[in-house]
Amino acid sequence: QVQLVESGGGLVQPGGSLRLSCSASGSIFGFNTMGWYRQAPGKQRELVAAIAWNGSTNYADSVKGPFTISRDNAKNTVNLQMNSLKPEDTAIYYCKESQRGSDYWGQGTQVTVSS
Repeated sequence: QVQLVESGGGLVQPGGSLRLSCSASGSIFGFNTMGWYRQAPGKQRELVAAIAWNGSTNYADSVKGPFTISRDNAKNTVNLQMNSLKPEDTAIYYCKESQRGSDYWGQGTQVTVSS
């Protein structure tokens, strides 16, 4: 089992920045992919960004440029730097870890972009 704990969400004004962090513990497999997903009210959960064990990244088109995903393999953490936030970025953000055919999810952290 893998446990994921997210932090860093909150309320921010449009144009502001937030940094989300996710710490993984338990049966971590080195060759994994970690990512961030989000779910807005009334919408399906969607990929925001993902990063493989080798540093290869994948971003949703809507966040390319302002958002940056990074990971620290030694600390089993993944971060999401979010700049130039818009009201449409408001959602619950979830951390996900994928390894050996299994997916693990965190509890989520709320991000609200509003003036």
